[in-house]
Amino acid sequence: MALSKVNFNSMNVTPAASKAIKFNSSNNGLETGDIGGNLVLISTTTASSSSTIDITSGIDSTYKEYQVHFTDVHPATDNTHFQVNFRDGSTAFDATKTTTYFRAFHNEADGTTGLAYDDTVDLAQSTGIQVISQGVGSDNDQCCAGILQLFDPSSTTFVKHFIFRGNRTLSSDFTVDDYVAGYCNTTTAIDGIQFSFASGNIDAGTFKLYGVL
Repeated sequence: MALSKVNFNSMNVTPAASKAIKFNSSNNGLETGDIGGNLVLISTTTASSSSTIDITSGIDSTYKEYQVHFTDVHPATDNTHFQVNFRDGSTAFDATKTTTYFRAFHNEADGTTGLAYDDTVDLAQSTGIQVISQGVGSDNDQCCAGILQLFDPSSTTFVKHFIFRGNRTLSSDFTVDDYVAGYCNTTTAIDGIQFSFASGNIDAGTFKLYGVL
C-alpha cells in the first residue's frame, strides 16, 4: 500500500476551529464535534462612562452555563463597590437572591494579610444589588476584574445558581481576592445581567458574555 502525503499548507483547518475530531456514527470515518467545556463568545460590551452595563440578549436555553468575563473595570468614583443584579423576565433587575461573600487581602505597603467572611454585603432573600468587589480605587492604574458564572438560567424547575471570583485594587492599595456565590430564588428564567458601581459611572471596562458547551 502506497503512503499518501498531504501538503500541510493546503489543509483548511478553519471549519474545525474550536472543534474536536471524533469517529462518525458509523465508526468508519472522522468528523468534527464540539469540545465539551469550550467557551463560545456571544457578545462583547465596552463601558465608557456608562451608568450600567446591561447584558439582555444571548442568555437563553442554548447553554446550561453562561460566563461573563470582565477586565480593567475602572470606576469614575474612588472607593466604590462594584455590583451585579439579575433580571427574571420583567424589565427590572431585581431577582430575589440569597448569597455568601468572603475575601482574602494583602496590603502592598506593610504586608498585612487576612481572610474573612463578610456578612455586611451578603443577602438573604433580597431583591437588592449584590456587591462583588468592594471599595475599588479610581487611581489611573486601579481597576477590578473577574468571572461571573450563571448556571442553567432558563430552567423553570430549579433556582439559578451563580458564582463570582475576582480581584480588585482597593482604594487604599490592597489586593483583594473576592469570592461570592448564591442563587436567584426563582423558577422563572433569568434573561439579563446588570453591572454597576454603587456610586458614579463605569469609566471603562470590557465585558464578554460566553456560553459554555
